[in-house]
Amino acid sequence: MRDRLILLPGWGLGTAPLEPLAAALRGLDPRLHVEIEPLPPLDSSDPADWLDQLDANLPQDAWLGGWSLGGMLAAELAARRGERCAGLLTLASNLRFVAAPSWPAAMPAETFNVFRQGCASDASATLKRFALLCAQGAADARGLSRQLLGAAPQPQAEPLLAGLDLLAALDTRAALQGFVGPQLHLFAGADGLVPAGAASALLELLPDIEIGLIDQASHAFPLERPHEVAAAIQGFLHEAGDD
Repeated sequence: MRDRLILLPGWGLGTAPLEPLAAALRGLDPRLHVEIEPLPPLDSSDPADWLDQLDANLPQDAWLGGWSLGGMLAAELAARRGERCAGLLTLASNLRFVAAPSWPAAMPAETFNVFRQGCASDASATLKRFALLCAQGAADARGLSRQLLGAAPQPQAEPLLAGLDLLAALDTRAALQGFVGPQLHLFAGADGLVPAGAASALLELLPDIEIGLIDQASHAFPLERPHEVAAAIQGFLHEAGDD
């Protein structure tokens, strides 16, 4: 199973944004089994419910990774599994999505609350806005946002709100500090949702892990720059395998 990588998607946009990255990884190493696991269709915002479902569904001893919310869940599951997880990689995933006094490098709580209110009143309009935020900073931001939205599942308010409440509840600092396996965390230089300061704050918290920055890229860099991201991941996997 150490040649198996499970990728978890982000909030609201389904698995399609990770498909080009998965294809690029398979092209670099045909021996690597890359799978994209949809997030559980839960109405709960309790992280334990999500982790229980993922733990039951995902194979043991695989590499765990994910984009944004998916990366945060992968971090928590990696810590829960410990030696039963080969390693962890996250893509544009903050340790806290919503800022707190102890973690200011995140979305301001007021901004998040306004976004959540918008989702409760008009989920479709909010998802469209989210796609634009994900694409902010890309070379072709409008084209990328259309691509994200075009492949997204039909928005349903309750699961989307549960996912937002989960985002607000998660804090992966303890999980990352407790997980002893190899870790790679990739951030985007022009991310409109995760402040650039999150990368340096993570490095200060855990100076011995691998952190990379995709310059001049958006939050949706797994879709925007799949081959570049795949090369960074593949290099990390090979290094970790040699240790």
